[in-house]
Amino acid sequence: MITSGTLVDSATGQARIAARLAEPAPGRIQLLIGPRQVGKTTLLLELARTHPGAIYIAADGPEAELPGWWDRLWHRAEEIAASRGQAVVLLDEIQRVEDWAAKLKGRWDRIHRLRLPIHLVATGSSALHLGRGSRETLAGRFERMVLPHWSASALAQVFGLTIDQAVDTIVAWGGYPGAIPLAAEPDRRRAYLRDAIIEPAIGRDLLALHPVRRPALLRQVFALAARAPAQIVSIQKLQGQLQDKGAMATIAHYLGLLEDAFLVAALEKHSSRPIRQRAAPPKLVVLSNAILAAQDPRGAPDRSADPARFGAWVENACLSHAWNAGQEVRYWREEPVEVDGVLDGSWGQWAIEVKTGEFGARDLAGLVEFVRRFPAYRPLVLCDEDRLTVALRAGVQGMPWRRFLAGDQLT
Repeated sequence: MITSGTLVDSATGQARIAARLAEPAPGRIQLLIGPRQVGKTTLLLELARTHPGAIYIAADGPEAELPGWWDRLWHRAEEIAASRGQAVVLLDEIQRVEDWAAKLKGRWDRIHRLRLPIHLVATGSSALHLGRGSRETLAGRFERMVLPHWSASALAQVFGLTIDQAVDTIVAWGGYPGAIPLAAEPDRRRAYLRDAIIEPAIGRDLLALHPVRRPALLRQVFALAARAPAQIVSIQKLQGQLQDKGAMATIAHYLGLLEDAFLVAALEKHSSRPIRQRAAPPKLVVLSNAILAAQDPRGAPDRSADPARFGAWVENACLSHAWNAGQEVRYWREEPVEVDGVLDGSWGQWAIEVKTGEFGARDLAGLVEFVRRFPAYRPLVLCDEDRLTVALRAGVQGMPWRRFLAGDQLT
């Protein structure tokens, strides 16, 4: 679950930041975080194009390698503010600046002390690093927005796909916009996902910016999680599959890092007793099916040839869709029954079961038992459209999983 900050899509984020920049300067720092390759840089470049007096700089670019670039940036901003009446500093990949939060605090305090008309927008790919720095050093000085993984509706709107084409893309390839033009070249598409997204997220956002004592173990935990979409896996079982054995606490910590990097979420078990909840094994959900497509040498599953794997990918897509939309997502299991997802948030309280083939009333026993124990939750089956009557006969609301991924509201 994205736990802090306003959740926005790219278009909404641009409009919201533009409105903030129209307010009297100086205001609060605008921090925009999210996964790699979802449009943060594009948003800043568009702001640079449309705002006179804007200065764009990438903190991971060559200009930022030159000595004294930080001081020159702010000197230039003050000159522009004096001559134009306002300056806008657009800092991309702010987490690449060493001790960025303390440096930014010093500059921002000077701007406010002197009442300089300077706005600042900063982006970063690592929720972990930005979250720690902004909370500890910049308290009260910033507003955070989260740009999540793209949804099917966003793909359809931007790339002119039908909503069914967009849903198929989300399940088979995920929603990274940079991969869409490579649809006819699957090998090239996988290479892009690995080289432009996965490796930078791990190698630069995690290993370079956070102390990781055992980087090989972190990579192995990621690889195993990517092979187990929407599966409940005990930490002990993960430990048993790793070549580089690590303490269970370390493995659990690395799963947390992967979630902060928008790669994998380790869902907790829903329970009325918190201690029991924390002791339960996590359910692993890859936060974009693009990661599955890039990591699985078999590629996207064919529904008729491999229905079980197809079902796992659809379930993973549905659960990650809810997580990326800012819902709190958990699971529930009490042998011999379980529920795929338990949702809390702006959508309401739902217990959901994802079915991609034939099923009967017995297959909904876990859903029925859960809502009996927790009546605040409403049961919902996400299934094929031609199976909705099965859910209705069992007294459970149904929705086609394709419509769920298309963004239809739960009612």
